[in-house]
Amino acid sequence: MQFKKVLALGTSVLTLLAMSTTSYAAVNELTGLEVSDAIANQRPVAIMVDNEKKALAHYGTGEADIVYEMMNSTANGRVTRLMCLYKDWTNLGQTGSIRSTRTTNVILTGEYNAVLVHDGGPFYIKTYLAQGYAPNLSGGFTRVKNGKPTEFTEYAFGPEMISRCAKAGYPTTYTAAPGNHFQFAGADTDLASDLVANNVELGNIFLHNKSRLAYNPGTRTYDYYEYGSLHQDAEDGQVLTFKNVILQNVSFNQLDKNGYLTYNVIGSGSGYYITNGKAIPITWSKGSETAITRFYKADGSEIQVNRGKTYIGICPSDTWGNLILN
Repeated sequence: MQFKKVLALGTSVLTLLAMSTTSYAAVNELTGLEVSDAIANQRPVAIMVDNEKKALAHYGTGEADIVYEMMNSTANGRVTRLMCLYKDWTNLGQTGSIRSTRTTNVILTGEYNAVLVHDGGPFYIKTYLAQGYAPNLSGGFTRVKNGKPTEFTEYAFGPEMISRCAKAGYPTTYTAAPGNHFQFAGADTDLASDLVANNVELGNIFLHNKSRLAYNPGTRTYDYYEYGSLHQDAEDGQVLTFKNVILQNVSFNQLDKNGYLTYNVIGSGSGYYITNGKAIPITWSKGSETAITRFYKADGSEIQVNRGKTYIGICPSDTWGNLILN
């Protein structure tokens, strides 16, 4: 599709025309990077993206500020699904393909005061979506003919999400003061650690798609691989890459024989923070459905993450021991 390219060109022209007056004093609370004052108070959206091999290649995931990956069910080889959070989303072109959500995604979206974009889900989500912290837009998004089965043809666009929010009565600005989601380091900082993490091998945790993150010393970020290939955007070839990698060791409760589950993300546990080729062990804690998940070093102080995009892997405890860092 050409929509994204035309929109990007138009946005670039408007940006050039406005350069003399546009202010970038505001900070994106998801990345710690500067953003235009015009979107400083804009709430994020969290878009559910199908991660089955048939759904590839993805559109628009490279623009996400934070990407969660987690097992979608214990069935189907434990296939994962992505939840992509965007601060600057109103001009997004074709994004997805989008699919259903799960209970854990609703809970995690609550801590960002974000609008969840998805296409339905198992009946277990109904109780969670009924909560005041869970504005969501479900189904009815643009269908794009791509030669694939219908379930892989639904995509979200920025203008479409704006109109859907208005129709649902959801404000696109924050309903509560956001604050920074992470504690950000003042400058790009290397970890004081002997634990090398040039390769984050999740293939024995996320068994279906064999996720892996490889440190790229040229960009000082972690490139994402799955199904044996580098993840690149379907339209412009943009590599999905992250400044920070956070891995959480989380137990889960299986809800039925179909493999639907809820992760115990409310509580505490262990994990790793990874950046610039090194890793440190951490602990994590989340006190309620809307509380922000906090991450701590061994001495009990909150970690400071480097400014940039972050990958968060919610790793099931029963395969956590299969993680490889080298």
